[in-house]
Amino acid sequence: MNADRPVLGILLMLGFCMLAPMGDALAKILGATVPLVQILFVRFAVQAILLVPLVAATGRKWRLHGAVLRLTVWRTVLHILGIGAMFTALRYLPLADAIAIAFVMPFIMLLLGKFVLFEEIGARRLAACCVGFLGTLLVIQPSFAAIGLPALWPLAVAVIFALFLMVTRQIAKQTDPVGLQAVSGIIATAILLPVLILGETMQVPFMQIVTPDSTEWVLLLAIGALGTGAHLLMTWSLRFAPASTLAPMQYLEIPFATVIGYLVFRDLPNTLAGIGIAITVGAGLYIVMRERAIARGLARTPTAPT
Repeated sequence: MNADRPVLGILLMLGFCMLAPMGDALAKILGATVPLVQILFVRFAVQAILLVPLVAATGRKWRLHGAVLRLTVWRTVLHILGIGAMFTALRYLPLADAIAIAFVMPFIMLLLGKFVLFEEIGARRLAACCVGFLGTLLVIQPSFAAIGLPALWPLAVAVIFALFLMVTRQIAKQTDPVGLQAVSGIIATAILLPVLILGETMQVPFMQIVTPDSTEWVLLLAIGALGTGAHLLMTWSLRFAPASTLAPMQYLEIPFATVIGYLVFRDLPNTLAGIGIAITVGAGLYIVMRERAIARGLARTPTAPT
């Protein structure tokens, strides 16, 4: 059984936590010379090029129809916007700060669950949300004082990916994860190509086409490969360990991002941001543990579904 190999699942999630900030670091490097939409186009084109043959070779389900296809298109649009917002944030913020602020997403998911899906959310989890937002504000404050509104881009990332995950929940049981990513890569490429052509025609700076040199091509292709690989590692990790086991591990992305940010850019969070990161991680872990406790309690209840 896949689910009885938690160590393998944890190792795969650790791989995700390392690959994801590496891809973000490369995007931060390229952001100075390659327009945003061109980076996004190559990133999703590489995803399609890597995954479509994999889907074909393994006979996975990837043809989508009706409501599932429509939701997949919306999911892909949110994916493009979310990655675009993160790459934009990285033009202004240190790597660790941007990723730490974006980790306000679990709190946003909880609030969306309460106020949009009308899920029952206890007072303690709501209090943890407030504490987590406070920690996020501490991370934002130094950057906001230095650069102003661009410091808020990671909050946009969090909101977009919260919506992205809500849409994903609606179709997760009806799609194969790898097939879904292959289709998303095709759809994203089809969306971004005319945007890129239009931007070049209208001479919009972040939508123009440039001719990368050999080093930039390597970095562009690496961003696509790392993004695709990171997502596959996360997907496969869930085959071998439950989400409740893996959720706390995702916060390891922040220290990995801190190390990569220091090694590549010599950036480190200042004291106030460091305190904010610790508060955000602590509040997020509390919510994860609380969710786990509630799930166990429901499982022990005689009326709980089996």
